[in-house]
Amino acid sequence: MRLIIQSEAVNVAKWSAVYIARRINELTTSSANPFVLGLPTGSTPLGTYKELIRIYKEGKVSFKNVVTFNMDEYVGIPKEHPQSYHSFMWDNFFSYIDILPENVNILNGNAKDLKVECADYEARIKAVGGIDLFMGGIGADGHIAFNEPGSSLSSRTRDKALNQDTIQVNSRFFSNDINKVPKFALTVGVGTVMDSREVLILVTGTNKSRALHKAVEGGVNHMWTISALQLHPNGLIVCDEASTIDLKVGNYRYFKDIEKDNLDPDSLWSDDKYLGW
Repeated sequence: MRLIIQSEAVNVAKWSAVYIARRINELTTSSANPFVLGLPTGSTPLGTYKELIRIYKEGKVSFKNVVTFNMDEYVGIPKEHPQSYHSFMWDNFFSYIDILPENVNILNGNAKDLKVECADYEARIKAVGGIDLFMGGIGADGHIAFNEPGSSLSSRTRDKALNQDTIQVNSRFFSNDINKVPKFALTVGVGTVMDSREVLILVTGTNKSRALHKAVEGGVNHMWTISALQLHPNGLIVCDEASTIDLKVGNYRYFKDIEKDNLDPDSLWSDDKYLGW
């Protein structure tokens, strides 16, 4: 596992965006061989999306040959609902880049048969050759996507009841009214994410510090689903200083030292820059 510690959240966004753009440029060859990108929603990745839009507008990356799969979607609210993850992605990212609409994959929380929808999602991922890079964030309890504490670390895409903590946290997007927050969602599984060839996790803020500690220093544990990243051959966490307060001083210094030459996002554009895998 790599841990890239940035001074603040804005630099987490810049670094992760350049890294993703560089990966797209390296691995994308044609529409027949697209780059497959897994994407999250929520407040944490917003900065990364803004940076990717900027990079696209500067002509440094194209998304025409990129296929995306989102992590999750609420059950029971229309795609057009302002808080659906369909709306989130188009309002905050897809509408500002050159991605083809037919290359966007987001779970349908209004499908007649949710289990069939989830199985089909897994099949679509397999049909394009798997996911090259899955970007994600984590909750304060260490959950990734809607894989909350207790989720199987080998879980696949499925429908899932949301716990009260998640509903409470997400109520900020629903006028702080927990009664308006959907109680169920469709989500990729931990196993789905870990099958990706590379996993990039964004962590910012002191409220995520315990989760980061569990991800890096704790044992692999289904009560902290992000800990599964320890088993991934190409796991990468990009975090800010605020989120590192619960890391052991020795481990903090180790990661700062080993990655000291890789912290400047602009340096990632260099053709001879080693990205780490």
